[in-house]
Amino acid sequence: MEFIIDHECFNKAISDVTKAVSLKTPFPILAGIKIIAYDHCLVLVGSNSDMIIERVIPLTIDEVKVLEIYQPGSVVISAKFLNGLVKKLPNKIHINVNEKQFVTIQSGEIVTNLNGFYSEEYPSLPLFDETDYIEIPSVVLMEIIEQTVFAVAKSESRPVLTGVNMIFKENQLTCVATNSQRLALRKYVIESSINGSFTVPGTSLSELMKLINNESGVIQLFVIDNYMIFKSTTTLLYTRLIAGTYPNVFELLPNHSKTIITLNRKQLLKGIDRACLFANEWKNNNVNLEIIDGSKIKISSNSSEIGKIEETQPIKAINGDRDLRISLDGSFLMDALKVIKDEEIKVSFGGTMRPIFIEPVDHSSSLHLISPVRSYY
Repeated sequence: MEFIIDHECFNKAISDVTKAVSLKTPFPILAGIKIIAYDHCLVLVGSNSDMIIERVIPLTIDEVKVLEIYQPGSVVISAKFLNGLVKKLPNKIHINVNEKQFVTIQSGEIVTNLNGFYSEEYPSLPLFDETDYIEIPSVVLMEIIEQTVFAVAKSESRPVLTGVNMIFKENQLTCVATNSQRLALRKYVIESSINGSFTVPGTSLSELMKLINNESGVIQLFVIDNYMIFKSTTTLLYTRLIAGTYPNVFELLPNHSKTIITLNRKQLLKGIDRACLFANEWKNNNVNLEIIDGSKIKISSNSSEIGKIEETQPIKAINGDRDLRISLDGSFLMDALKVIKDEEIKVSFGGTMRPIFIEPVDHSSSLHLISPVRSYY
């Protein structure tokens, strides 16, 4: 195998696939990156027990030649050494691999030799039918993930809650994430031949966001056995699905609310952010909300050592009970408000000890639930 490749392209691809490599495995080949040189492209693969990332580098990018293949072939090289080395090389990289998998890497006057592994010993990728997929615009998928993945559980005590539940039903995709104290939900109308409920690890979706961050076009989505696969023009991410039944969170959604108010999202976010400066003393970052005179909302927090903060903001519209006081986790509030794109939001209250619901005023495809916490007024 022999090829010359642009340093920047190679470095980025290695960095991307290394995120899926388990460096602590007892089997050295599993701590490696598989490199396959075809006549028309270079493919890099990184894999662990839960996630596989594949990056494709074409011969040209934006009509600029970035890759020259002199001899097709394949090899597995230690991810740790390859990643560390390529970052430090100055310019174009020339790689040559002989029959004994002895790898020579040259950049300018710098020559490095590494022992590679036979690629045949590397685990095979899951097979899937490339004609059976769902298409979703990459920008939309990024937004859906951004608006849900932050709410997954960080604790492994209930593994199924560490993922985003993706439900395909009647040409609609519904994504839900919860850690039992908060919930994020996003709906999207989609043409789909798939029906079912699949829980995708939040860590895999976070990596996917980084991989397709600057990509336009569409993402193809495949479901096979216990894997979900996301494919763009240059990247494939295989993620193992989380086993187990996801809780029926739709029972938590409100049938009616005692109070519904309309607020400016950015203004509320800034107020909550200020209040959180005094909320760190409390286990749940307590921020208090109270309706004042039926026309304003008071945001407050206090610290026994530092002091307290309070401010009022105008309510744009109010329906229902005007006597309301509730204490919430300020960090949960900020997380929800940051991912909503709309200027105005509707906040629904069911009572002092009932969850609040936050959604954009103009559409109901996005919804956030936050449970109250013990108040310290």
